[in-house]
Amino acid sequence: MMSMMQGRNVLRRAATTTATTAAKTSSCSRLISNFAAATAPSLQSFKYDAPWLHYHDTQAQPEIKNFINGAFENPILSNKESNIPLLDPSSNNVLSYVPESHSTLDKDEPSALDRAVEAAKRAYPGWSNTPVQTRQRLMLEYAHVLHKKEVREEIAYWITLEQGKTTADAMGDVWRGLEVVEAATRVGSEMLGDSLQNLASGLDTVSYRVPLGVCAGIAPFNFPAMIALWMYPLAIATGNTYVLKPTEKAPSASLLLTKYLHDLGLPPGVVNVVNGSKDTVDGILTHPDIKAISFVGSNKAGEYIHDIGSKNGKRVQANMGAKNHATVMMEDADRASTIKAIVGAAFGAAGQRCMALSVVVLVGDLEESRGWAQELVAQAKLLKVGNGFVEGVDVGPLISKDATDRAEEIIEQSIDEGAVCMLDGRGFTVEGFEGGNFLGPTVINLSDQQHIDPNEQITNPAYTEEIFAPVLTVLAVPTLDDAISISNKNAYGNGTAIFTTSGGAARKYQYEIEAGQVGINVPIPVPLPFFSFTGNKASIRGDVNFYGKSGVHFFTQLKTVTSNWQYGKGGDLGGVTMPVLGKA
Repeated sequence: MMSMMQGRNVLRRAATTTATTAAKTSSCSRLISNFAAATAPSLQSFKYDAPWLHYHDTQAQPEIKNFINGAFENPILSNKESNIPLLDPSSNNVLSYVPESHSTLDKDEPSALDRAVEAAKRAYPGWSNTPVQTRQRLMLEYAHVLHKKEVREEIAYWITLEQGKTTADAMGDVWRGLEVVEAATRVGSEMLGDSLQNLASGLDTVSYRVPLGVCAGIAPFNFPAMIALWMYPLAIATGNTYVLKPTEKAPSASLLLTKYLHDLGLPPGVVNVVNGSKDTVDGILTHPDIKAISFVGSNKAGEYIHDIGSKNGKRVQANMGAKNHATVMMEDADRASTIKAIVGAAFGAAGQRCMALSVVVLVGDLEESRGWAQELVAQAKLLKVGNGFVEGVDVGPLISKDATDRAEEIIEQSIDEGAVCMLDGRGFTVEGFEGGNFLGPTVINLSDQQHIDPNEQITNPAYTEEIFAPVLTVLAVPTLDDAISISNKNAYGNGTAIFTTSGGAARKYQYEIEAGQVGINVPIPVPLPFFSFTGNKASIRGDVNFYGKSGVHFFTQLKTVTSNWQYGKGGDLGGVTMPVLGKA
Protein backbone atom coordinates (compact mmCIF):
# COMPACT_ATOMS: atom_id res chain seq x y z
CA MET A 1 0.00 0.00 0.00
CA MET A 2 1.31 3.43 -0.89
CA SER A 3 1.97 5.96 1.86
CA MET A 4 -0.68 8.54 2.73
CA MET A 5 0.37 11.92 1.34
CA GLN A 6 0.11 15.17 3.19
CA GLY A 7 -2.13 18.20 2.77
CA ARG A 8 -5.16 19.27 0.78
CA ASN A 9 -2.77 20.63 -1.83
CA VAL A 10 -1.81 17.04 -2.66
CA LEU A 11 -5.44 16.27 -3.39
CA ARG A 12 -5.82 19.48 -5.32
CA ARG A 13 -2.85 18.53 -7.50
CA ALA A 14 -4.53 15.21 -8.20
CA ALA A 15 -7.81 16.91 -9.10
CA THR A 16 -6.18 19.34 -11.55
CA THR A 17 -3.77 16.97 -13.29
CA THR A 18 -4.30 17.06 -17.05
CA ALA A 19 -5.05 14.15 -19.35
CA THR A 20 -1.43 14.12 -20.54
CA THR A 21 -0.44 12.92 -17.07
CA ALA A 22 -3.12 10.28 -16.69
CA ALA A 23 -0.71 7.83 -15.10
CA LYS A 24 0.08 10.37 -12.37
CA THR A 25 -3.63 11.00 -11.86
CA SER A 26 -4.17 7.29 -11.39
CA SER A 27 -1.40 7.18 -8.81
CA CYS A 28 -2.88 10.11 -6.91
CA SER A 29 -6.30 8.51 -7.06
CA ARG A 30 -4.85 5.48 -5.35
CA LEU A 31 -3.37 7.77 -2.72
CA ILE A 32 -6.81 9.28 -2.12
CA SER A 33 -8.33 5.82 -1.81
CA ASN A 34 -5.70 4.99 0.79
CA PHE A 35 -6.96 7.84 2.92
CA ALA A 36 -10.39 6.24 2.89
CA ALA A 37 -8.98 2.78 3.55
CA ALA A 38 -7.25 4.06 6.66
CA THR A 39 -10.39 5.96 7.73
CA ALA A 40 -8.41 9.20 8.04
CA PRO A 41 -10.53 12.35 8.40
CA SER A 42 -11.35 14.31 5.28
CA LEU A 43 -8.49 16.73 4.59
CA GLN A 44 -10.95 19.23 3.15
CA SER A 45 -12.46 19.65 6.62
CA PHE A 46 -9.27 21.24 7.96
CA LYS A 47 -8.60 24.97 8.12
CA TYR A 48 -5.06 25.02 6.74
CA ASP A 49 -3.66 23.73 3.47
CA ALA A 50 -0.40 22.51 5.07
CA PRO A 51 1.49 25.79 4.39
CA TRP A 52 4.65 24.30 5.91
CA LEU A 53 5.08 21.90 2.95
CA HIS A 54 7.21 22.99 -0.01
CA TYR A 55 7.05 21.22 -3.39
CA HIS A 56 9.85 21.51 -5.94
CA ASP A 57 7.88 19.67 -8.64
CA THR A 58 4.75 17.57 -9.01
CA GLN A 59 6.51 14.26 -8.38
CA ALA A 60 8.90 14.86 -5.50
CA GLN A 61 7.81 14.46 -1.91
CA PRO A 62 7.59 17.85 -0.19
CA GLU A 63 10.14 19.44 2.11
CA ILE A 64 9.20 20.79 5.52
CA LYS A 65 9.54 24.56 5.89
CA ASN A 66 10.84 26.44 8.90
CA PHE A 67 8.80 29.18 10.57
CA ILE A 68 10.96 32.25 11.10
CA ASN A 69 10.01 35.81 11.95
CA GLY A 70 6.30 35.22 11.49
CA ALA A 71 6.37 33.35 8.17
CA PHE A 72 7.04 29.96 6.66
CA GLU A 73 10.15 29.97 4.51
CA ASN A 74 11.26 27.55 1.84
CA PRO A 75 14.28 25.35 2.54
CA ILE A 76 17.53 26.31 0.82
CA LEU A 77 17.88 24.21 -2.31
CA SER A 78 21.65 23.91 -1.91
CA ASN A 79 21.14 22.06 1.38
CA LYS A 80 19.10 19.18 -0.08
CA GLU A 81 21.91 16.70 0.57
CA SER A 82 21.46 17.22 4.32
CA ASN A 83 17.69 16.67 4.24
CA ILE A 84 16.30 13.96 6.53
CA PRO A 85 13.61 11.63 5.16
CA LEU A 86 10.46 11.60 7.28
CA LEU A 87 8.98 8.09 7.13
CA ASP A 88 5.42 6.93 7.74
CA PRO A 89 5.90 4.46 10.65
CA SER A 90 2.96 2.38 9.39
CA SER A 91 4.62 1.69 6.04
CA ASN A 92 8.16 3.19 6.06
CA ASN A 93 7.32 5.09 2.90
CA VAL A 94 8.72 8.63 2.65
CA LEU A 95 6.19 11.31 3.58
CA SER A 96 8.44 14.35 3.28
CA TYR A 97 11.96 15.63 3.86
CA VAL A 98 13.12 17.63 6.87
CA PRO A 99 15.88 20.25 6.42
CA GLU A 100 18.90 20.51 8.71
CA SER A 101 18.54 24.13 9.81
CA HIS A 102 22.10 24.57 11.02
CA SER A 103 23.60 23.40 7.75
CA THR A 104 24.51 25.76 4.95
CA LEU A 105 26.97 25.42 2.10
CA ASP A 106 27.62 29.16 2.08
CA LYS A 107 29.46 29.80 5.34
CA ASP A 108 29.20 33.56 4.81
CA GLU A 109 25.39 33.37 5.03
CA PRO A 110 23.60 32.79 8.34
CA SER A 111 21.89 29.43 8.74
CA ALA A 112 18.16 29.11 9.30
CA LEU A 113 18.87 28.62 13.00
CA ASP A 114 20.96 31.79 13.13
CA ARG A 115 18.18 33.75 11.44
CA ALA A 116 15.57 32.32 13.81
CA VAL A 117 17.62 33.28 16.87
CA GLU A 118 18.22 36.74 15.43
CA ALA A 119 14.48 37.18 14.83
CA ALA A 120 13.77 36.14 18.42
CA LYS A 121 16.49 38.48 19.70
CA ARG A 122 15.02 41.44 17.78
CA ALA A 123 11.52 40.65 19.03
CA TYR A 124 12.57 40.34 22.67
CA PRO A 125 12.70 44.02 23.76
CA GLY A 126 9.18 44.77 22.55
CA TRP A 127 7.69 41.49 23.73
CA SER A 128 9.26 41.55 27.20
CA ASN A 129 7.88 45.08 27.66
CA THR A 130 4.39 43.97 26.65
CA PRO A 131 2.16 44.04 29.78
CA VAL A 132 1.81 40.64 31.41
CA GLN A 133 -1.98 40.85 31.23
CA THR A 134 -1.71 41.29 27.46
CA ARG A 135 0.48 38.22 27.19
CA GLN A 136 -1.94 36.27 29.40
CA ARG A 137 -4.85 37.41 27.27
CA LEU A 138 -3.16 36.04 24.16
CA MET A 139 -2.76 32.68 25.91
CA LEU A 140 -6.46 32.79 26.78
CA GLU A 141 -7.32 33.32 23.11
CA TYR A 142 -4.92 30.54 22.14
CA ALA A 143 -6.54 28.15 24.59
CA HIS A 144 -9.95 29.07 23.19
CA VAL A 145 -8.78 28.16 19.68
CA LEU A 146 -7.25 24.86 20.80
CA HIS A 147 -10.45 23.95 22.62
CA LYS A 148 -12.26 23.73 19.29
CA LYS A 149 -12.69 20.08 18.38
CA GLU A 150 -12.00 20.67 14.71
CA VAL A 151 -8.66 22.31 15.57
CA ARG A 152 -7.62 19.45 17.83
CA GLU A 153 -8.65 16.96 15.15
CA GLU A 154 -6.50 18.78 12.59
CA ILE A 155 -3.45 18.69 14.86
CA ALA A 156 -4.14 15.07 15.82
CA TYR A 157 -4.31 14.10 12.13
CA TRP A 158 -0.71 15.18 11.55
CA ILE A 159 0.44 13.44 14.73
CA THR A 160 -1.12 10.14 13.65
CA LEU A 161 0.21 10.47 10.11
CA GLU A 162 3.81 11.17 11.08
CA GLN A 163 4.18 9.58 14.53
CA GLY A 164 1.75 6.67 14.19
CA LYS A 165 -0.21 6.84 17.43
CA THR A 166 -3.95 6.26 17.33
CA THR A 167 -6.27 9.17 16.64
CA ALA A 168 -7.72 8.94 20.16
CA ASP A 169 -4.24 9.01 21.68
CA ALA A 170 -3.24 11.92 19.42
CA MET A 171 -6.29 13.87 20.59
CA GLY A 172 -5.16 13.26 24.17
CA ASP A 173 -1.68 14.46 23.21
CA VAL A 174 -3.15 17.81 22.15
CA TRP A 175 -5.45 18.06 25.17
CA ARG A 176 -2.72 17.57 27.76
CA GLY A 177 -0.68 20.27 26.05
CA LEU A 178 -3.71 22.56 25.97
CA GLU A 179 -3.89 22.33 29.76
CA VAL A 180 -0.46 23.97 30.01
CA VAL A 181 -1.67 26.79 27.73
CA GLU A 182 -4.59 27.24 30.13
CA ALA A 183 -2.13 27.47 33.03
CA ALA A 184 -0.19 30.14 31.13
CA THR A 185 -3.30 32.38 31.20
CA ARG A 186 -2.63 33.08 34.90
CA VAL A 187 1.14 33.34 34.79
CA GLY A 188 1.19 36.80 36.40
CA SER A 189 0.38 35.42 39.83
CA GLU A 190 3.33 33.00 39.56
CA MET A 191 5.68 35.87 38.62
CA LEU A 192 5.08 37.90 41.74
CA GLY A 193 8.24 38.90 43.57
CA ASP A 194 8.88 39.90 47.19
CA SER A 195 9.35 43.18 48.99
CA LEU A 196 10.34 44.48 52.38
CA GLN A 197 10.28 48.10 53.46
CA ASN A 198 12.25 50.09 56.02
CA LEU A 199 15.37 47.95 56.05
CA ALA A 200 16.82 51.25 57.22
CA SER A 201 15.34 54.70 57.29
CA GLY A 202 14.00 55.32 53.78
CA LEU A 203 15.48 52.05 52.48
CA ASP A 204 13.28 49.43 50.75
CA THR A 205 14.06 46.24 48.81
CA VAL A 206 11.91 44.73 46.06
CA SER A 207 12.57 41.56 43.99
CA TYR A 208 11.05 40.94 40.57
CA ARG A 209 10.80 37.89 38.34
CA VAL A 210 11.98 38.97 34.91
CA PRO A 211 12.32 37.00 31.63
CA LEU A 212 15.65 35.60 30.45
CA GLY A 213 15.69 36.51 26.75
CA VAL A 214 15.79 34.04 23.87
CA CYS A 215 14.94 30.50 25.01
CA ALA A 216 14.91 27.26 23.01
CA GLY A 217 13.19 23.89 23.14
CA ILE A 218 14.18 20.49 21.75
CA ALA A 219 11.07 18.31 21.57
CA PRO A 220 10.75 14.51 21.27
CA PHE A 221 8.86 12.31 18.81
CA ASN A 222 6.51 10.62 21.26
CA PHE A 223 4.33 13.66 22.09
CA PRO A 224 4.62 16.04 19.13
CA ALA A 225 2.02 18.48 20.49
CA MET A 226 2.04 18.08 24.26
CA ILE A 227 5.77 18.55 24.87
CA ALA A 228 6.00 21.54 22.53
CA LEU A 229 3.14 23.06 24.53
CA TRP A 230 5.02 22.36 27.75
CA MET A 231 7.71 24.70 26.44
CA TYR A 232 6.91 27.84 24.47
CA PRO A 233 3.55 28.95 25.98
CA LEU A 234 5.02 29.46 29.47
CA ALA A 235 8.20 30.89 27.99
CA ILE A 236 6.45 33.61 26.00
CA ALA A 237 3.79 34.25 28.66
CA THR A 238 6.63 35.16 31.03
CA GLY A 239 8.07 37.56 28.44
CA ASN A 240 10.73 35.50 26.65
CA THR A 241 11.00 34.83 22.93
CA TYR A 242 11.45 31.31 21.62
CA VAL A 243 13.09 29.00 19.10
CA LEU A 244 11.54 25.52 18.98
CA LYS A 245 13.17 22.53 17.31
CA PRO A 246 10.48 19.86 16.96
CA THR A 247 11.36 16.23 16.38
CA GLU A 248 12.54 15.54 12.85
CA LYS A 249 10.28 12.46 12.93
CA ALA A 250 6.99 14.36 13.39
CA PRO A 251 7.37 18.15 13.02
CA SER A 252 4.02 19.13 11.49
CA ALA A 253 2.06 19.40 14.76
CA SER A 254 4.47 22.03 16.10
CA LEU A 255 4.33 24.02 12.87
CA LEU A 256 0.53 23.93 12.85
CA LEU A 257 0.35 24.96 16.52
CA THR A 258 2.64 27.89 15.75
CA LYS A 259 0.52 28.92 12.78
CA TYR A 260 -2.63 29.02 14.92
CA LEU A 261 -0.84 31.14 17.53
CA HIS A 262 0.43 33.66 14.99
CA ASP A 263 -3.01 34.02 13.49
CA LEU A 264 -4.03 35.54 16.84
CA GLY A 265 -1.61 38.43 16.40
CA LEU A 266 1.62 37.23 18.04
CA PRO A 267 4.36 39.61 16.86
CA PRO A 268 6.83 38.18 14.33
CA GLY A 269 9.90 36.62 15.87
CA VAL A 270 8.39 35.82 19.27
CA VAL A 271 8.07 32.11 18.39
CA ASN A 272 10.16 30.51 15.65
CA VAL A 273 10.35 26.87 14.56
CA VAL A 274 13.47 25.35 13.01
CA ASN A 275 13.78 21.78 11.82
CA GLY A 276 16.71 19.42 11.96
CA SER A 277 18.52 16.81 14.02
CA LYS A 278 21.86 16.70 15.87
CA ASP A 279 23.53 19.38 13.73
CA THR A 280 20.74 21.83 14.59
CA VAL A 281 20.73 20.74 18.24
CA ASP A 282 24.47 21.45 18.48
CA GLY A 283 23.84 24.88 17.03
CA ILE A 284 21.24 25.56 19.72
CA LEU A 285 23.54 24.35 22.51
CA THR A 286 26.37 26.65 21.50
CA HIS A 287 24.54 29.73 20.22
CA PRO A 288 25.63 32.70 22.36
CA ASP A 289 22.23 34.43 22.24
CA ILE A 290 20.20 31.50 23.63
CA LYS A 291 19.79 31.77 27.41
CA ALA A 292 17.86 28.61 28.35
CA ILE A 293 17.10 25.23 26.81
CA SER A 294 14.32 22.72 27.51
CA PHE A 295 14.64 19.10 26.40
CA VAL A 296 12.59 15.91 26.66
CA GLY A 297 13.94 12.63 25.31
CA SER A 298 16.39 9.80 25.92
CA ASN A 299 19.06 9.71 28.61
CA LYS A 300 21.92 9.66 26.13
CA ALA A 301 20.68 12.77 24.34
CA GLY A 302 19.56 14.50 27.55
CA GLU A 303 22.87 14.05 29.33
CA TYR A 304 24.70 15.38 26.27
CA ILE A 305 22.39 18.39 25.95
CA HIS A 306 22.62 19.23 29.65
CA ASP A 307 26.41 18.88 29.62
CA ILE A 308 27.12 20.92 26.48
CA GLY A 309 24.39 23.48 27.16
CA SER A 310 25.59 24.06 30.72
CA LYS A 311 29.21 24.36 29.60
CA ASN A 312 28.05 27.10 27.24
CA GLY A 313 26.43 29.03 30.08
CA LYS A 314 22.82 28.10 29.45
CA ARG A 315 20.12 27.18 31.92
CA VAL A 316 19.03 23.64 30.99
CA GLN A 317 16.11 21.44 32.03
CA ALA A 318 16.17 17.92 30.61
CA ASN A 319 13.52 15.27 31.21
CA MET A 320 14.87 11.89 30.20
CA GLY A 321 14.30 8.14 30.47
CA ALA A 322 12.34 5.98 32.88
CA LYS A 323 11.59 2.46 34.02
CA ASN A 324 8.36 2.98 35.93
CA HIS A 325 7.27 0.30 38.43
CA ALA A 326 3.72 -0.56 39.41
CA THR A 327 3.36 -2.38 42.72
CA VAL A 328 0.25 -4.56 43.11
CA MET A 329 -0.92 -5.74 46.54
CA MET A 330 -2.51 -8.92 45.21
CA GLU A 331 -4.39 -9.71 48.43
CA ASP A 332 -6.51 -6.57 48.36
CA ALA A 333 -6.19 -4.77 45.00
CA ASP A 334 -9.31 -4.50 42.86
CA ARG A 335 -8.26 -7.23 40.45
CA ALA A 336 -10.24 -6.46 37.30
CA SER A 337 -9.69 -2.71 37.30
CA THR A 338 -6.01 -3.10 38.21
CA ILE A 339 -5.37 -5.54 35.35
CA LYS A 340 -7.05 -3.19 32.90
CA ALA A 341 -5.16 -0.15 34.20
CA ILE A 342 -1.75 -1.83 34.00
CA VAL A 343 -2.34 -3.14 30.47
CA GLY A 344 -3.43 0.31 29.31
CA ALA A 345 -0.48 2.05 30.93
CA ALA A 346 2.03 -0.51 29.64
CA PHE A 347 0.88 -0.84 26.03
CA GLY A 348 -0.88 2.46 25.27
CA ALA A 349 1.01 4.71 22.82
CA ALA A 350 2.89 1.49 21.89
CA GLY A 351 4.82 1.91 25.14
CA GLN A 352 6.49 5.04 23.76
CA ARG A 353 5.99 7.37 26.71
CA CYS A 354 8.28 8.18 29.60
CA MET A 355 5.47 7.50 32.09
CA ALA A 356 4.55 4.06 30.73
CA LEU A 357 4.33 1.30 33.32
CA SER A 358 7.01 -1.06 32.04
CA VAL A 359 7.47 -3.15 35.21
CA VAL A 360 4.78 -4.66 37.43
CA VAL A 361 5.79 -5.95 40.87
CA LEU A 362 3.25 -8.45 42.23
CA VAL A 363 3.31 -8.67 46.03
CA GLY A 364 2.27 -11.92 47.71
CA ASP A 365 2.06 -15.63 46.96
CA LEU A 366 4.10 -16.88 43.98
CA GLU A 367 1.37 -19.16 42.66
CA GLU A 368 -1.14 -16.31 42.81
CA SER A 369 1.29 -14.10 40.89
CA ARG A 370 1.23 -16.62 38.03
CA GLY A 371 -2.53 -16.22 37.85
CA TRP A 372 -2.25 -12.43 37.75
CA ALA A 373 0.39 -12.67 35.02
CA GLN A 374 -1.90 -14.91 32.95
CA GLU A 375 -4.70 -12.37 33.30
CA LEU A 376 -2.38 -9.58 32.18
CA VAL A 377 -1.57 -11.67 29.11
CA ALA A 378 -5.25 -12.36 28.41
CA GLN A 379 -6.11 -8.65 28.64
CA ALA A 380 -3.15 -7.69 26.43
CA LYS A 381 -4.27 -10.15 23.77
CA LEU A 382 -7.50 -8.18 23.42
CA LEU A 383 -5.63 -5.10 22.18
CA LYS A 384 -5.77 -4.43 18.45
CA VAL A 385 -2.51 -3.49 16.71
CA GLY A 386 -2.58 -1.47 13.50
CA ASN A 387 -2.51 1.85 11.68
CA GLY A 388 -3.48 4.71 13.99
CA PHE A 389 -6.21 5.99 11.66
CA VAL A 390 -8.12 2.70 11.77
CA GLU A 391 -11.05 2.74 14.14
CA GLY A 392 -10.67 0.35 17.05
CA VAL A 393 -6.88 0.15 16.95
CA ASP A 394 -5.29 0.32 20.42
CA VAL A 395 -1.58 0.03 19.62
CA GLY A 396 0.04 1.79 16.69
CA PRO A 397 3.50 1.29 15.21
CA LEU A 398 6.83 2.12 16.79
CA ILE A 399 8.47 5.24 15.46
CA SER A 400 11.15 3.55 13.34
CA LYS A 401 12.54 0.26 12.14
CA ASP A 402 15.58 0.80 14.35
CA ALA A 403 13.34 1.14 17.41
CA THR A 404 11.50 -2.06 16.48
CA ASP A 405 14.71 -3.98 15.86
CA ARG A 406 16.16 -2.82 19.18
CA ALA A 407 13.04 -3.87 21.12
CA GLU A 408 13.01 -7.29 19.48
CA GLU A 409 16.72 -7.77 20.21
CA ILE A 410 16.15 -6.96 23.91
CA ILE A 411 13.26 -9.44 24.05
CA GLU A 412 15.46 -12.13 22.47
CA GLN A 413 18.32 -11.41 24.84
CA SER A 414 16.03 -11.49 27.88
CA ILE A 415 14.75 -14.93 26.85
CA ASP A 416 18.31 -16.15 26.31
CA GLU A 417 19.10 -15.04 29.87
CA GLY A 418 16.28 -17.03 31.40
CA ALA A 419 13.12 -14.93 31.18
CA VAL A 420 9.80 -16.55 30.27
CA CYS A 421 8.10 -14.76 27.38
CA MET A 422 4.42 -15.26 28.15
CA LEU A 423 3.25 -13.16 25.19
CA ASP A 424 5.55 -12.53 22.24
CA GLY A 425 4.70 -9.64 19.92
CA ARG A 426 7.70 -9.96 17.65
CA GLY A 427 7.18 -10.28 13.92
CA PHE A 428 3.73 -8.72 14.05
CA THR A 429 2.34 -7.77 10.65
CA VAL A 430 -0.72 -5.69 9.78
CA GLU A 431 -2.59 -6.39 6.58
CA GLY A 432 -2.11 -3.53 4.14
CA PHE A 433 0.79 -2.16 6.21
CA GLU A 434 3.27 -5.02 5.95
CA GLY A 435 6.23 -2.62 5.89
CA GLY A 436 5.27 -0.94 9.17
CA ASN A 437 7.15 -0.89 12.47
CA PHE A 438 4.72 -3.05 14.41
CA LEU A 439 5.43 -4.91 17.64
CA GLY A 440 2.56 -6.61 19.41
CA PRO A 441 2.10 -6.41 23.19
CA THR A 442 4.77 -8.51 24.90
CA VAL A 443 4.80 -9.83 28.48
CA ILE A 444 8.06 -11.12 30.01
CA ASN A 445 8.01 -12.89 33.39
CA LEU A 446 11.18 -12.87 35.50
CA SER A 447 9.43 -14.64 38.41
CA ASP A 448 7.92 -17.67 36.77
CA GLN A 449 9.79 -20.11 39.05
CA GLN A 450 10.60 -18.10 42.15
CA HIS A 451 10.25 -14.76 43.88
CA ILE A 452 12.78 -12.04 43.07
CA ASP A 453 15.32 -11.55 45.88
CA PRO A 454 15.45 -7.80 46.59
CA ASN A 455 19.04 -8.18 47.84
CA GLU A 456 20.26 -9.44 44.49
CA GLN A 457 20.81 -7.25 41.45
CA ILE A 458 18.42 -7.85 38.56
CA THR A 459 20.51 -8.03 35.39
CA ASN A 460 18.03 -9.25 32.79
CA PRO A 461 17.80 -6.63 29.98
CA ALA A 462 13.99 -6.77 30.04
CA TYR A 463 14.35 -5.09 33.42
CA THR A 464 17.49 -2.99 33.05
CA GLU A 465 16.79 -1.40 29.65
CA GLU A 466 14.26 1.30 28.85
CA ILE A 467 12.78 -0.57 25.89
CA PHE A 468 10.32 2.18 24.89
CA ALA A 469 7.99 -0.32 23.28
CA PRO A 470 4.88 -2.34 24.23
CA VAL A 471 6.80 -4.66 26.56
CA LEU A 472 5.79 -5.37 30.17
CA THR A 473 8.15 -7.07 32.62
CA VAL A 474 6.62 -9.01 35.53
CA LEU A 475 8.29 -9.51 38.92
CA ALA A 476 6.93 -11.19 42.07
CA VAL A 477 8.07 -10.55 45.65
CA PRO A 478 6.78 -11.71 49.04
CA THR A 479 6.30 -8.33 50.79
CA LEU A 480 5.63 -4.66 50.23
CA ASP A 481 9.03 -3.86 51.76
CA ASP A 482 10.62 -5.99 49.05
CA ALA A 483 8.67 -4.16 46.33
CA ILE A 484 9.73 -0.76 47.68
CA SER A 485 13.35 -1.88 47.96
CA ILE A 486 13.47 -3.10 44.35
CA SER A 487 11.73 0.00 43.03
CA ASN A 488 14.08 2.33 44.91
CA LYS A 489 17.15 0.56 43.52
CA ASN A 490 15.94 1.46 40.03
CA ALA A 491 18.18 4.24 38.70
CA TYR A 492 15.23 6.17 37.25
CA GLY A 493 12.68 8.16 39.20
CA ASN A 494 10.04 9.45 36.81
CA GLY A 495 6.94 7.75 38.17
CA THR A 496 5.51 4.81 40.05
CA ALA A 497 2.15 3.47 41.19
CA ILE A 498 0.64 1.20 43.81
CA PHE A 499 -2.66 -0.65 43.47
CA THR A 500 -4.29 -1.44 46.78
CA THR A 501 -7.40 -0.88 48.87
CA SER A 502 -5.30 -0.62 52.05
CA GLY A 503 -4.77 2.93 53.24
CA GLY A 504 -1.89 1.79 55.42
CA ALA A 505 -0.08 0.14 52.50
CA ALA A 506 -0.69 3.16 50.29
CA ARG A 507 0.63 5.58 52.90
CA LYS A 508 3.73 3.47 53.58
CA TYR A 509 4.44 3.31 49.84
CA GLN A 510 3.83 7.03 49.35
CA TYR A 511 6.33 7.99 52.03
CA GLU A 512 9.04 5.39 51.38
CA ILE A 513 9.15 5.29 47.60
CA GLU A 514 11.78 7.53 45.96
CA ALA A 515 10.26 8.21 42.52
CA GLY A 516 9.14 11.78 42.02
CA GLN A 517 5.56 11.12 40.86
CA VAL A 518 3.45 8.58 42.73
CA GLY A 519 0.07 7.19 41.77
CA ILE A 520 -2.20 5.49 44.30
CA ASN A 521 -4.59 3.47 42.15
CA VAL A 522 -3.56 5.86 39.36
CA PRO A 523 -1.47 4.13 36.66
CA ILE A 524 0.08 7.21 35.01
CA PRO A 525 0.36 9.95 37.66
CA VAL A 526 1.30 12.88 35.42
CA PRO A 527 0.35 16.01 37.38
CA LEU A 528 -1.94 18.64 35.93
CA PRO A 529 -0.13 21.96 35.37
CA PHE A 530 -1.34 23.45 38.65
CA PHE A 531 1.64 21.37 39.81
CA SER A 532 4.93 20.56 38.07
CA PHE A 533 6.26 17.44 36.37
CA THR A 534 8.54 16.16 39.14
CA GLY A 535 10.52 13.17 37.91
CA ASN A 536 13.82 12.70 39.74
CA LYS A 537 17.02 10.63 39.95
CA ALA A 538 18.32 9.59 36.50
CA SER A 539 15.10 10.77 34.83
CA ILE A 540 16.10 14.43 34.96
CA ARG A 541 19.07 16.74 34.56
CA GLY A 542 18.78 20.23 35.95
CA ASP A 543 16.96 21.16 39.11
CA VAL A 544 13.94 23.10 37.83
CA ASN A 545 10.95 21.10 36.60
CA PHE A 546 8.61 21.55 33.65
CA TYR A 547 5.42 23.61 33.88
CA GLY A 548 3.59 24.72 37.03
CA LYS A 549 5.35 27.13 39.38
CA SER A 550 8.70 25.48 38.66
CA GLY A 551 8.18 26.06 34.94
CA VAL A 552 7.63 29.76 35.53
CA HIS A 553 10.78 29.88 37.65
CA PHE A 554 12.76 28.18 34.88
CA PHE A 555 11.84 30.88 32.38
CA THR A 556 12.45 33.79 34.75
CA GLN A 557 15.20 35.10 36.98
CA LEU A 558 15.15 37.28 40.07
CA LYS A 559 16.15 40.92 39.92
CA THR A 560 16.42 42.66 43.28
CA VAL A 561 16.26 46.46 43.65
CA THR A 562 17.24 48.24 46.84
CA SER A 563 16.24 51.92 46.92
CA ASN A 564 16.99 54.76 49.29
CA TRP A 565 14.47 57.60 49.23
CA GLN A 566 14.95 60.26 51.86
CA TYR A 567 12.35 62.95 52.35
CA GLY A 568 14.52 66.02 52.15
CA LYS A 569 18.24 66.40 51.56
CA GLY A 570 21.21 65.52 53.70
CA GLY A 571 20.49 61.83 54.26
CA ASP A 572 23.25 59.25 54.72
CA LEU A 573 23.90 57.49 51.36
CA GLY A 574 26.84 55.42 52.63
CA GLY A 575 30.59 55.67 52.98
CA VAL A 576 33.75 53.61 52.54
CA THR A 577 32.92 50.91 55.13
CA MET A 578 30.66 47.88 54.61
CA PRO A 579 27.03 49.07 54.90
CA VAL A 580 25.21 47.61 57.89
CA LEU A 581 21.50 48.24 57.61
CA GLY A 582 19.13 48.78 60.47
CA LYS A 583 21.86 48.91 63.11
CA ALA A 584 20.87 50.93 66.14
